[in-house]
Amino acid sequence: MKSFPVRLDQDGTIIVPKVIQDALNLHKGDYLNFLEIEGLIILTSKNPKVPQLIEKITTIREEEDVSLEELLEGLEHERKIIYKEKYE
Repeated sequence: MKSFPVRLDQDGTIIVPKVIQDALNLHKGDYLNFLEIEGLIILTSKNPKVPQLIEKITTIREEEDVSLEELLEGLEHERKIIYKEKYE
């Protein structure tokens, strides 16, 4: 997981880092979506299925009594396993 710092300008403008624009093939005028999940903000260029996925993830988390922190730790663990399988 990578982190990219951004700054909120006085007029509310956020500049998406060039590396992200290139990776996601974003262009001037493209619409992005902010999603907020328990204080975690996700910026996505993919709209159609994201709200449904959030609802499913939230339902599963609540049913399994898994905190957001535990979920994110689990995702990081899975990413490391996939990375090792793919690149090592």
